[in-house]
Amino acid sequence: MPIKSRENLMGARAYLLGIILSVLVGIFVHNQRSPIITGILAGLGIVVGYFVSQRDSQTFLLASVTLVLVSYAGIQGLVLDAEIRNIPIGGVVSATLGNLLVLFVPATIIAALKTVFSIAKS
Repeated sequence: MPIKSRENLMGARAYLLGIILSVLVGIFVHNQRSPIITGILAGLGIVVGYFVSQRDSQTFLLASVTLVLVSYAGIQGLVLDAEIRNIPIGGVVSATLGNLLVLFVPATIIAALKTVFSIAKS
């Protein structure tokens, strides 16, 4: 049995918990945004960004910036489409994407700052 690296275990668990929480809150509580849930998601995003290793920072930043942009564009398109067609599922998807933004924006900022500081040090 191979030995697993525990270098990024905390960040991976925070990431998984944040994704699960974002989806569950988006599905079940899509009409209201709780400041407590928003704070928890932002805190998990900070933890995820902090524990991104230096060797994975480029991949993480590319993936997270892509996810942030696509989530934002999806929210804008879904809100407009749901209003035009009066579709109730638009609120659920829009809330889920909004929760993912709350998770990934702090993670992206922290990882980007860590990368900039490491470049400045060398």
